[in-house]
Amino acid sequence: MTGWSGARERRVRTGGVELCVAELGDPGRPTVVLVHGYPDSKEVWSEVARRLSGRFHVVAYDVRGHGRSTAPRPLRGGFTLEKLTDDFLAVVDAVSPDRPVHLVGHDWGSVQAWEFVTVERAAGRIASFTSISGPSLDHFGHWIGRRVKRPTPRRVGQLLGQGARSWYVYLLHTPVLPELAWRGPLGTAWPRILERLEKAPADGYPTSSLPSDAAHGAWLYRDNVRRRLRSPRTDAYAHAPVQLITPLDDRFLSQRLSEDLEQWAPRLTRRTLPAGHWVPRNRPDQLATWISDFVSSVEGGRADVPAAGRHADRFGGQLVLVTGAGSGIGRATALAFAEAGARVLAVDRNAEAAASAAAEARRRGAAAAWAETADVSDEQAMEKLAERVTTEHGVVDVLVNNAGIGLGGSFFDTTTDDWRTVLDVNLWGVIHGCRLFGGRMAERGQGGHIVNVASAAAFQPSRALPAYGTSKAAVLMLSECLRAELAGRGIGVSAVCPGFVDTAITSTARFAGVDAGEERRLRKRAARLYGLRGYPPEKVAAAILRAVVRDEAVVPVTPEARTAYALSRWMPGALRRIARVKPPV
Repeated sequence: MTGWSGARERRVRTGGVELCVAELGDPGRPTVVLVHGYPDSKEVWSEVARRLSGRFHVVAYDVRGHGRSTAPRPLRGGFTLEKLTDDFLAVVDAVSPDRPVHLVGHDWGSVQAWEFVTVERAAGRIASFTSISGPSLDHFGHWIGRRVKRPTPRRVGQLLGQGARSWYVYLLHTPVLPELAWRGPLGTAWPRILERLEKAPADGYPTSSLPSDAAHGAWLYRDNVRRRLRSPRTDAYAHAPVQLITPLDDRFLSQRLSEDLEQWAPRLTRRTLPAGHWVPRNRPDQLATWISDFVSSVEGGRADVPAAGRHADRFGGQLVLVTGAGSGIGRATALAFAEAGARVLAVDRNAEAAASAAAEARRRGAAAAWAETADVSDEQAMEKLAERVTTEHGVVDVLVNNAGIGLGGSFFDTTTDDWRTVLDVNLWGVIHGCRLFGGRMAERGQGGHIVNVASAAAFQPSRALPAYGTSKAAVLMLSECLRAELAGRGIGVSAVCPGFVDTAITSTARFAGVDAGEERRLRKRAARLYGLRGYPPEKVAAAILRAVVRDEAVVPVTPEARTAYALSRWMPGALRRIARVKPPV
């Protein structure tokens, strides 16, 4: 039983079939029931179940005709939603007779779970429902009906788009052909197809029962799809809180299908994930986190209060690490992710500033927030930080390499030690973060995103900023190279390049070739000028979140940064002439 090692197994008889049920975890804890889709068996949940079993009583069963469960005879009429509901209730009665269960469904597991959570006879038996890549056929039927009755160009486009995505549904309604394909070449090739197209690891999955699972499962479509789409139920309202997880790169389902879902599920929490259809295999970490958080919130009576910040559907529950989070852009970024419901790691070399940022992040709505102290230029300190974070919290989903220092002065006034200091923080700090945290993202194989905060100085040369500009230009090129390398692993890399932003960096910037008194004067002048510019770090933070959501490569922030970036591409000579201007003293 690969992937379910140590699981307790039982057989549940219902409606002429015998269901194979596997259980992990303490039965005294809240029960989470995982229902698989097509053409899977319960094995699709093995990685998610393992991650949940430390906190919950986890149950998965092979749907009738799949895996080690028996098939109904005859097959025709044996897979109706009514009979699948009988199976579910029989399993729930066996594994959790006294407490409602938390239901999770993927693909056809979600399709049938929508039936469970909307029919009267299952009311009170389901505490919550997490739906992944599988709509209610009743809701789908009404969605189609509204667009047919009022066929605006936009609605017709949505119908045609989903119709194209549903090509396989038409084939599964043909007689005999699907069975022959699955028991022949398709069944043999399917693991390789999933691994190549969906980045779903083939280790122990699918199981050897795949050909018969897929052949039997064709009746899920034949027994239900046309009947429900033609005559959808009008009372298909969810009687439990619902969490909807939408993979943004799903090849089979349009995001538009859930546009009107609140009318059917008023207690709805939305999540989005940059992943393909088979998220139980290609993103089990994130899936387990969201399921765990949602179940815990329902158990604690908080299911109706999801994070309310912008992009909460995207970042809720994700682990985000921000360096230089004690002040300025770093602090604003940590708080923006907190408002989106993320779990935030605020890292700064100033322990008090890091602790303050983490405390404020918790007040702003972070699912959790922790402070960490580290100097990003210290390779050993960063290695220890990465090891500690991974052990205690897991692999980071979003990394923001923000920590940096400023240095002004001419090239010949800039000493070797000045160069080392700037490059150690501004460049090597980014390299350490990308290598240690980005490397773990790549090893995990479940995607992620890296944001490197560069500067408009990366593409705007200046006679007054040779060391600082060089460090930021290197960060920009590093980001571009790393983006190319990690593109095939589902990891995005963005270089965010702010212009003049009103932050505390002006009060700590150093100026080469001047005495202490002159340096203090230059700092005050820079702080005054940046203050007059008045561009807040919160706007940069918003751009950082947007860059992750959109997977943007280079993001100039502020009008002057966007102008300089455009000139660097189309009129570089103009930038060179501007670079010759001596700054006022």
